[in-house]
Amino acid sequence: MPKRIPKAPVRPACQLSLFPETAALVRVDPAVNCWRFYHLSLQPDLFGGTALVRQWGRIGMAGRQVCELHHDAGQALDALARQLRAKRRRG
Repeated sequence: MPKRIPKAPVRPACQLSLFPETAALVRVDPAVNCWRFYHLSLQPDLFGGTALVRQWGRIGMAGRQVCELHHDAGQALDALARQLRAKRRRG
């Protein structure tokens, strides 16, 4: 009797988000001892709004965190896009 090859499990299709809810930036430059990270994420708060959480610091260390509260997800997405654009512009 021939051996049956098991089929790979079928994973559901994954739709990419048009407006990303997280962003991570990393800067590594060993020549000047620069090892930095910057992370933005949107999270729901307890009162029906959305919080923009910004984390930054040296890779391997605790870093700092700031939470900005917004009334709805649209405002929070705009704030995330603004912060990301400004951070990329500065380098």
